[in-house]
Amino acid sequence: MQVKSRHHLRADAVDELESALEAKLGVTMDADTHEKVELEGTDYDLVLVDGEPAVVYIEDEHGEQEPFLTVRGANEYPPERNVVTVDAGAISFVSDGADVMRPGITEADSSIAAGDLVAIAEENHGKVLAVGRARTDGDDMVGDEGKVVDSIHHVGDDLYEFSV
Repeated sequence: MQVKSRHHLRADAVDELESALEAKLGVTMDADTHEKVELEGTDYDLVLVDGEPAVVYIEDEHGEQEPFLTVRGANEYPPERNVVTVDAGAISFVSDGADVMRPGITEADSSIAAGDLVAIAEENHGKVLAVGRARTDGDDMVGDEGKVVDSIHHVGDDLYEFSV
C-alpha cells in the first residue's frame, strides 16, 4: 500500500471523528496527533492516531466515507458497542478473512442494524480479529446457519500490516 498523501487533521475534523466514534462505538480516544493518510489503489483512507493506524474510512452503501476503528485501533480503544463475539472455533477462519457465519457467533450487540460496521472479537480475551459489515440485525445473528457479517479487514491483511 503506497501513501498518496499525508496531513494532520484540523481540530474540527478531529472533533468530528472523535464524536462519530464515541456515538457509534462508545470509544473515547485520548490522543495527541491525528494524521489522515490517503492510500493509492485502495478504497480506504486511514487516520494515524499517535502514529498508529487506528481509524479507517470505509465507504457505506450511499458512497459516504464512514470512520471506524481498524483491528489495531479496536484493540487499542476497545469498542463498547457494535461488537460481534465469536467462539474459539471461528477464530482461525475470521483471522484469515472469512465472513462470519451464525454458528460461530456467541453474542452480538442488540443495537447492531443490518448494514452497520462491526468489530468481530473472540470470546476468551475480547481481542478484535476483524472488522466487517453486518448483513442482519444484532438480535438475529446468533443461530444455526447463514452468513451474517461480511469481512472487510482482518488480522494480518495489508491494512493491518500497514506502517509508515
